[in-house]
Amino acid sequence: MIKIAIIGVGTVGESVVKILQENRDIITARAGKEIVPVVGVVRSLEKKRDVDIELTSSVEDVLKRDDIDMVIELMGGVEEPYKVVRSALESGKSVVTANKALLAYHRYELQDIAGDIPFEYEASVAGGIPIITALRDGLSANHIESIQGIMNGTSNFILTKMINEGEDFNKVLKEAQDLGYAEADPTFDVGGFDAGHKLLILASIAYGIDAKPEDILIEGITEISADDIEFANEFGYSIKLLGIAKRVGDEVELRVHPTLVPNSDMIAKVDGVMNGVSVIGDRVGETLYYGAGAGGDATASAVVANIIDIVRHDKKAPMLGFKKPLENGELKLKSRDDIKTRYYIRVEVEDRAGVLAELSKILGDSGISIEAMLQKNIDENSANLLLSTHKTTEKSIVEAINKIETLSSVKKRPYMIRIEK
Repeated sequence: MIKIAIIGVGTVGESVVKILQENRDIITARAGKEIVPVVGVVRSLEKKRDVDIELTSSVEDVLKRDDIDMVIELMGGVEEPYKVVRSALESGKSVVTANKALLAYHRYELQDIAGDIPFEYEASVAGGIPIITALRDGLSANHIESIQGIMNGTSNFILTKMINEGEDFNKVLKEAQDLGYAEADPTFDVGGFDAGHKLLILASIAYGIDAKPEDILIEGITEISADDIEFANEFGYSIKLLGIAKRVGDEVELRVHPTLVPNSDMIAKVDGVMNGVSVIGDRVGETLYYGAGAGGDATASAVVANIIDIVRHDKKAPMLGFKKPLENGELKLKSRDDIKTRYYIRVEVEDRAGVLAELSKILGDSGISIEAMLQKNIDENSANLLLSTHKTTEKSIVEAINKIETLSSVKKRPYMIRIEK
């Protein structure tokens, strides 16, 4: 019998307990041993939990128990969970976590502490989709060329509604909050930070890159407008919040931002609250992983799968999936200034002769050529110019936008979305 302690009995924690209890027979058959949740740690014992296990508010007491074989960390946050997981590993207990923020900051330290002690984290990225297992195990024979993922269901729901129904961001955000898809403070989701944490975890498995959220380009979806969506529709694109990891020579790009992707791409067809991750390997080509990226049952399903895997195999593989540095440890994080792609720019300007020529000159002086353009009138005096460019560097486009903003004909700072083909 394997005895489980659950640290953090919220929506996911309750679901983990129920799955282990209600699906006990099939889980025992697959694991080869009975797995029993015996205790849960909660912040307040006064709040009612829909679980039939012992509850306590003392993490320390649970971690000291000799009868606990495995700790499931579902607390949320960074530093406090790090202390809990480190203590559990140092006491020889296996650990499963769903905490992407914890791993975004401490995955390498925890791998060193874990050593041969099983430490799994499938539910930290894309909920119930087994992308960690696919990338770490199923694609382990491949050099990973790129990863593109819709990894935040809240943002994807909002963008899908804006595109399909023509609603503005704030109205759809309110609907997402009413439906429980978005938090009262949605910044973590719509600002791109949640997807950024997940991307860092995948990039470590694929490339061995040790970066923190502050080291990479992260932008959210809050400034996307109806005009941006109209431009996308006109030229055959969808707008998605993507996490992108891409190897270019001995460097790896890591970035999260709204992206114009061709409607023909598989990732463009992932709508609503669903998640999808595209991985291109040098041998297998493109593979796509699709499914529910959040929610109590979907996330708990991935947690329980990790529990079963540990019990079944008594795994002693490194947490991030490599025993020696990947690519001889020669890969490094690409500077955001050197990222090269195509761009879409929205500029609100005075509707008068010569404005487009002014913009074109600035772009041309920066070595940037225009690929396509639309004009959307706002009123009799103002218009939005919607431009797409050929490939250029992030540094060049930012410098050009800074210059465009200073023009007397420009009414507000231009807005930019990157284009991936």
